[in-house]
Amino acid sequence: MKASRIAAAGAVSGIAVLALSAPAFAHVSVQPEGTAAKGGYAVVDFKVPNERDNASTTKLEVNFPTDHPLASVMPQPVPGWKAEVTKSKLDKPLESHGKQLTEVVTKVTWTADGKGVEPGYFQKFPVSIGALPEDADQLVFKAIQTYSNKEVVRWIEVPQEGQEEPETPAPVLQLAAAEDDAHGAAGSSDAKAEDTGADAQNTAADSSASDSGSGDSSDTTARVLGIVGIVVGAAGVGYGVLAGRRRDSGSAA
Repeated sequence: MKASRIAAAGAVSGIAVLALSAPAFAHVSVQPEGTAAKGGYAVVDFKVPNERDNASTTKLEVNFPTDHPLASVMPQPVPGWKAEVTKSKLDKPLESHGKQLTEVVTKVTWTADGKGVEPGYFQKFPVSIGALPEDADQLVFKAIQTYSNKEVVRWIEVPQEGQEEPETPAPVLQLAAAEDDAHGAAGSSDAKAEDTGADAQNTAADSSASDSGSGDSSDTTARVLGIVGIVVGAAGVGYGVLAGRRRDSGSAA
């Protein structure tokens, strides 16, 4: 009986934990593939889980921040989905790579060609964005999720620091510290990789030399021990012969 009660209590606790933790991950979110550094470019994934048991997600609308407009927004094709890019004119032109931009992407809408995101599944929608602002620590993307039963969920509440997460939080992209050269980051990584490879080769060479030195030392030691063994063996044989002669002399007497 006691064991049964403990098992029942454990099961209830597990269900309670799942119930409490579900809202924390079952919402539209955004995460970078790698690092989203200030002033640089990044590929981010909008992750859309299906929260319903009797309907599929058939449409996703993501609104891009207007307080920090992005000069470049390029969605990656997703099989089974059609992407539509909406642009809007800027009140103040944005300079990018020496050019003045008068309009930027303010919304991307994905619409399912087939079944969409069915119950029990999720879908990622990758987008290349940049240049990321240098005067902000995060970007907020308000999203709208539509189900096959016409239900609409608006993920538009902006989480506030020090407060509990809202019921329908908007996807928030956290920005990392700016790199020295966002476009040359890959080159720097390659150079570091080459340096690391050279260091590894040098270390391997030193190790081989050390191993060779150890091998020579071991050979010398083995030879010395071998000679000592021969000498000791010869002395033992000589002692044995001498002892035998003494016994023979004693017997003859």
